[in-house]
Amino acid sequence: MAKIKVLLADDQELILESLHIVLSMEEDLEIVGLARNGEEAVKGCEQFKPDMVLMDVNMPVMDGVAATALIKERMPATKIIMLTSYKEVEYVLAALTHGAEGYLLKAIHPKDLAAGIRVVQAGGTLISQEMAGKLIKNMNNPPLAKNNEFGLTAREIEVLQKLAAGMRNQEIAEMLYLSEGTVKNYISTIYSKLHVKGRREAARKARDSGIMDH
Repeated sequence: MAKIKVLLADDQELILESLHIVLSMEEDLEIVGLARNGEEAVKGCEQFKPDMVLMDVNMPVMDGVAATALIKERMPATKIIMLTSYKEVEYVLAALTHGAEGYLLKAIHPKDLAAGIRVVQAGGTLISQEMAGKLIKNMNNPPLAKNNEFGLTAREIEVLQKLAAGMRNQEIAEMLYLSEGTVKNYISTIYSKLHVKGRREAARKARDSGIMDH
């Protein structure tokens, strides 16, 4: 029987090694490559042609969502399972919209992880009902909010509202279950869309244009 070829992508050496060890014990799985960031994952897919990628969400150089989008574009037959912690719902939704086959929580038991890989290899998906509900809701609500000539997404408006209310990056991150780095990225995107340089200006422009009223 042909083995399922798996590529592992995670920037934490310990997780990478332990996944490698536990999954190698499964007779029907073969670990063909290890990647420490999204860029290495894309290269690994081109080089090793795996059936399946276990993709960490937060990685340096290129994160798991961006890597998923690229891999699905170039090698659509490659199946991708996101490895995630509880807090990364937004990222998982983004990855699923790019065509990922599902996600598993990092805290999962190795036997369940192997079972998940088999389900996806057989053509199934791994999405909880809760996540499916959010996905459908996201599809029905286009992300551009009304009264928004700057082309801000709903998420950017959320960040902007908290920013204008005087919250610090760390507080915004905790409130929206995002990393601080992600919040900073959102803020710089918001600044460039609003053509402003700082918080005060951004808050003023948001109020003047009516973005803050809802």
